[in-house]
Amino acid sequence: MQHLQQIRDRLNDFGLDALMLTGEANRFYATGFRSTDGLAVITAGGAWFFTDSRYIEAAKREITGFDVEMVSADLTYSSALCDIISSHDVRTVGFEEATMTVFDYLVWKEKIPVEMKPAQKLLTDLRASKTEEELEEMILAQRLAEKAFNDVIPLISTEMTEKELAAELVYRFLKYGAEDKSFDPIVVSGPRSSMPHGVPTDSRIAKGFLTIDFGVKLGGWCSDTTRTLCVGQPTEEMRTVYETVLRAQTAGIEAARAGMTGKEVDGVARDLIHEAGYGGYFGHGFGHGVGLDIHEAPTLSPRGDTPLPAGAVVSAEPGIYIPEQFGVRIEDVMYLTEEGSRDITMLPKELIIL
Repeated sequence: MQHLQQIRDRLNDFGLDALMLTGEANRFYATGFRSTDGLAVITAGGAWFFTDSRYIEAAKREITGFDVEMVSADLTYSSALCDIISSHDVRTVGFEEATMTVFDYLVWKEKIPVEMKPAQKLLTDLRASKTEEELEEMILAQRLAEKAFNDVIPLISTEMTEKELAAELVYRFLKYGAEDKSFDPIVVSGPRSSMPHGVPTDSRIAKGFLTIDFGVKLGGWCSDTTRTLCVGQPTEEMRTVYETVLRAQTAGIEAARAGMTGKEVDGVARDLIHEAGYGGYFGHGFGHGVGLDIHEAPTLSPRGDTPLPAGAVVSAEPGIYIPEQFGVRIEDVMYLTEEGSRDITMLPKELIIL
């Protein structure tokens, strides 16, 4: 994966002579090389990647289309960029305002003698649409995570703690080849299932709903899935809430397509939950973009006013959370086209009762 030409083609649209990439995900997007440290610089006629001695050998071997150089005491990141600025008549440099800290921005602004312009949208727009190759990479990540989830279901009991279940998942992620988890797993049981982003505790898994939100990173790409199980028999209201969430999710997935706004997709599920009498218990959006980051553009929520692009990979995760009683969330990931959506999650969604 490398998107150098796509980025280069958008520089004029943003009034940029050059773009500097300091964020890990966007450096990877541009170069196809993963590192925790580095600087990519792109102009209409050139591209450079700078990194330190930890990554230089691998970077020179793996990166194409960029001049790869090692920084040192004599060639710092800022001096390297200044050399490019002076030799290529650069007057405006774009930067990633969403990931650069204020401190780093002030340091860069002091050291480079040109205008720095926010350019996050350039990368955000490009990354919102995935290629077929990138989609296949994300499907592989989904399958790995699903395999780990299926493996831990037989282990679940009231003798196990929430933290232990989370640890069993992460162990299997790594065992099956994931680079890492895409976020810390959410494992909440019983009354704690009413907390959408509750943190696993040392308490044993309680009877009632058990919500497990999990994902892996594979090849740089994230997966994201949630399933809500029931430990012991559910009450009639619990079944009603579960079926309401499932209907809302199914309706949203069936309605979703490129060209709709995120607000419109969210509204399909939100209206159904409201009509069932649980509108006050659905506090977050229907979904979000998934890709190199676990949360990225586009947004499917009441704030999502822009049309969804073809090729977007987004979550579908409505939920109902009744404080101090229980909560339900069901989450799949779908791929959007102008004709509709393709659900790339394969786990069944019937309520599993343990």
